[in-house]
Amino acid sequence: MNKKIYANTGKISCLIILFLALATLQSCKKSRSDIGQVLFKETKNKVYKGIETDAFIAVFKKTLEEKKSMLRNPKLITAFYESNDFDPVLVTSHLPDEQLKTLSTYLTQANTHGLDPQIFSAPTLSGLVEKVYDKKAIKTVEEAYKTIAELELLTANSLIDYSNAMQYGMISPRRIYASYYTETDRPDSVSMMRVFAVKDLKNYLDSIQPKSPQYLALQKGLASSVVAPGMTQEETLRMLQVNLERLRWKNRTDDKKYVVVNIPDFTLNVMENDKSVLNMKVCVGEGRKLNASDELKEYDETDLKKDRPFRRETPQLGSMIHSVQVNPVWNIPESIATNEIRKHAAADRYYLSNNNIDVFKDGKIIEDTELIDWSDPATGKNYSFKQRPGDDNSLGKIKFLFKNDVAVYLHDTPAKAAFDKKVRAVSHGCVRVEKPLELAQALFGNSKQYEVIKTEMAKTENQEAKDIALPTQVPVYLTYFTTWVDANGTLQFRNDIYGLDVVLYSYLQKLNKPA
Repeated sequence: MNKKIYANTGKISCLIILFLALATLQSCKKSRSDIGQVLFKETKNKVYKGIETDAFIAVFKKTLEEKKSMLRNPKLITAFYESNDFDPVLVTSHLPDEQLKTLSTYLTQANTHGLDPQIFSAPTLSGLVEKVYDKKAIKTVEEAYKTIAELELLTANSLIDYSNAMQYGMISPRRIYASYYTETDRPDSVSMMRVFAVKDLKNYLDSIQPKSPQYLALQKGLASSVVAPGMTQEETLRMLQVNLERLRWKNRTDDKKYVVVNIPDFTLNVMENDKSVLNMKVCVGEGRKLNASDELKEYDETDLKKDRPFRRETPQLGSMIHSVQVNPVWNIPESIATNEIRKHAAADRYYLSNNNIDVFKDGKIIEDTELIDWSDPATGKNYSFKQRPGDDNSLGKIKFLFKNDVAVYLHDTPAKAAFDKKVRAVSHGCVRVEKPLELAQALFGNSKQYEVIKTEMAKTENQEAKDIALPTQVPVYLTYFTTWVDANGTLQFRNDIYGLDVVLYSYLQKLNKPA
């Protein structure tokens, strides 16, 4: 293709773009010129017939500038109206058939989701909608300009906020929790801009309502003013509110099979097709508190705007179980080596040998550990410690591995007595499982790999670490729910052992400010 053809093609493309731009502009002008007719037809107030496009645009621009600081997404909303010639598309599209009244109703009923209607400026929006319909309230075209501009901006702001809340939750868990490692979708500009293209507002609002059985059950508990055992009604309300918010977070895959640990309940379930096929007790990381409380010793919202977890807390995370290690080697973390192993070794010269612990320096084993200065606090950093496979290994006979940045995994344990405790927040952060062989069978099925696992775990001599890959990786979620409904339809409540309810509730309370 020669330059002349390129040039002609470029001119044609420019003409097409110009034509489309003009067509769009004309369409917008037509839409604006119909504003008055739309409002008059819906309200029968003749004042609206006097609306002039240019005069309205001037008022809209001024109102947008005045209200910008009160919008939760000012850049997005401003960009939309600037690119659409300040056309009040939401008012003209949804005032007919009283759709804006429908929106007002949904926002007013936000408390059924555990959210204060004030978050979405429900009273203000409702008042503006009523004002638009009230012939006595709007007597001049100047009042009409201002009211329509305010209603348009508030509708955009509230509709976006409500849509985000229903589909993604009000709060980003990664923003408020220091130990949160689960991939969680959040709204972006594309998803938020979709509200401007909605045709039927009621159908849209119905479509975004959370509908999971767990969510509906918690809503029912909220409506019936249920009171949890040993708690006040206010405390129960808070628990329902924060757990409804957790259920709105988009942080799960659609896999038919997955493993889920609920930290406050100290339980693990293997789920298949939304039903538990294996349930067991677990021990989780030690927390800063072991009973419900409205206080947090280590929570300071001025510090990085996040909670500061106790170092042994089990984190919330989502990953994929990819393999197991039978008769595992325990690579002892630096913190445990420094704070525990070092002190035991200093007090008992036989502690390391009695517990099958080897010490390494630059990858080489230290034969005479008595030469180590155990009083040096840097010992855990200068040396590495490994516990050999055996019946007394802290990881038991098997550990289940999944990728994460905090060296956490599921594992067996020789300390079986801990499973008899009611409060099982006793580990250093990993999750100890009550029935490790059953969990292996649930993951591997009755396969050759499972038979190897079963045989190796039964050995009492010649125990060697053996890695076995899972043919199909299985999702695993370490979650934190203090309220949920069980298989019998009964609401269950658990103590906020890490104080994470308190953190989430405090952030939800901050949102109770109308735009």
